[in-house]
Amino acid sequence: MLTQKSFIEPDRGMLYLVPTPIGNLEDMTFRAIKILNSVDLILAEDTRNTQKLLNHFEIETKQMSFHEHNTQQRIPTILKMLEEGKKIAQVSDAGMPSISDPGHELVKAAVAKHLNVVPLPGANAGITALIASGIAPQPFTFYGFLSRKTKEQKDELDALKNGSNTIIFYEAPHRLAKTIKHIGESFGPTRKMVLARELTKRYEEFVRGTIEEVSEWIHENEIRGEFVVIVEGNAHPQASVRSEWDALTINEHVQKIIDEEQVKPTVAIKQVAKLRGLTRQEVYDIYHQL
Repeated sequence: MLTQKSFIEPDRGMLYLVPTPIGNLEDMTFRAIKILNSVDLILAEDTRNTQKLLNHFEIETKQMSFHEHNTQQRIPTILKMLEEGKKIAQVSDAGMPSISDPGHELVKAAVAKHLNVVPLPGANAGITALIASGIAPQPFTFYGFLSRKTKEQKDELDALKNGSNTIIFYEAPHRLAKTIKHIGESFGPTRKMVLARELTKRYEEFVRGTIEEVSEWIHENEIRGEFVVIVEGNAHPQASVRSEWDALTINEHVQKIIDEEQVKPTVAIKQVAKLRGLTRQEVYDIYHQL
C-alpha cells in the first residue's frame, strides 16, 4: 500500500497533470498557468500546439515532446529528473491528460517509484457535454473512442447495450456516421442520444434526439469538428438480458455461459439460477439430468 501527501515535502520531485482548454482559452485556470510557469519542464503531446497556449499566457517554460509514439522511450529520462527533485508538468493537446490522451503509463511508472503525482482540475469534453445533454448524468460510463475495426466495434457495443448507465463516447468527424449506424444497430433506433461538437468554441452545437433522428441529421449536414456522443442507458436492462436466453433450454443456457465466460459448470449453474429465479439445486438437477 502507498500513501501520498502531495504538498508535505515541497523539495521532492513532482509530476503535475495539467488540463488545458478544450477550445476556449479563457477556461485555463489561474493555478494551471502558475504551475506551467513554475515547473522545470512541460511534457507536451504536440509541442507546436502547446506553444500557442504558452505564448498566449506568456509562459516561457521549456517543453519536451511526450506522445503515444515515444512514451516508453521518454519515461526513464522523466523518472530520473523527478528523482532528482525536478518539477514537471504534463499536458495533452486539449483537456485532461490520460483521458483518451497520453499520460497513464507515465503516472503508473511514477507511482511505482513512489513519486508524487498531483492532478489539477480543469476542462474535460466528456463531462462538459454530459451535464448539458439532458440525459441522466449519473451513473455514467466513460468509454472514449470505440475500436476503428468494424467487428471489434460491434462487439464492444454489444457488450455495452444492456447497461443502465449513460455512456460517453468520443468520435472523429470522418468516422461519426459509421459509428452512429453501428450504435443504432446494437442499441436500437429509439434510444436517446446527444451529439456535442466544438465544445466551448464559437460553433459549439448540441444535437439531441433518438439515435434514428441523430442519424438522419448526420446524413443531412456537413460533419465537422470533434464529437462527444452521449447515449442514454438501457431503461430495462434485465428485460434485454432475458430476451437473449428466453429461447434457450436450461441446459443450453448453462452451456452458453460455460463456453462464453470459460467458467466451471458450478459457476454457470449459479448464474443461470439467479437469472431465471430458480434455486441452484433445481438448475443443477436439470443440467445433470437427475
